Amino acid sequence: MPFLVSIARPGTSAALTGAHVVLRPPVAADFESWSNLRHESRNFLMPWEPTWAPDELTKEAFRRRLRRYAQAARDGTGHIFFIFDKKTGALMGGCQLSNIRQGVAQSAATLGYWMGERYAGKGLMTDAVMALIRYCVTKLGLHRIEAACLPDNAASRRVLTKAGFVEEGVARKYLKINGQWRDHVLFAIIEDDVASGRMQKG
Repeated sequence: MPFLVSIARPGTSAALTGAHVVLRPPVAADFESWSNLRHESRNFLMPWEPTWAPDELTKEAFRRRLRRYAQAARDGTGHIFFIFDKKTGALMGGCQLSNIRQGVAQSAATLGYWMGERYAGKGLMTDAVMALIRYCVTKLGLHRIEAACLPDNAASRRVLTKAGFVEEGVARKYLKINGQWRDHVLFAIIEDDVASGRMQKG
C-alpha cells in the first residue's frame, strides 16, 4: 500500500493525531523499528511498490532517505510522516505527500502510503489519511490532493474512498511498480469536499 506525502511549506514537522494514530516525521532513532517492520512485511508490500534496492533496509539507506526527506521539506516539495499507534507508540506505516504544484494548480499534491502487514485491514491507514488531509487543507492551505493506486489494490481503494476521495479516471502505465509499468486508478479530494463533510462520511 504505497503512500506518498508532500507538504507545501518547508520545514514543517508538526505531529498530527487521528482517533487511533499519531503521525510525525521520521528520525534516525526510528531505523530499527522501520527496518524490522518493512522486513517482516516484505512480501506483503512488494507487489504494490517500486522495486526494492539490494540495500533497501540498511542503516545507510535509511540515512539517505532521511537526508532526501529533509531536503524536500526545506525545498517545500515533499514531506514524510511515519504512523504510530497512539496507545503503544509502535511504528505501523508511513505516508508521503509529493509533487507540490503552486500557481494555477493551487498547491496540488500527490498522496502515497504503506502499512505494515500486521496492522493492515484495521482502519488505521484511513484514520491516518484523514488526519493528514485535514492538516493539509486547514493548516497548509492545499486546495487539492491527488492519489493513485493499482486497479487490483482493493485495500488501497477502500482507504481512499473512506477518506472521501473521488475516483477520476485511469492513467495508463502511470508508475513502475515491482519492475513493471502499471496502469493506476486516479483519485482526488479537494478542500470543498472536506468542508462539506464528505471526508467524514467516506
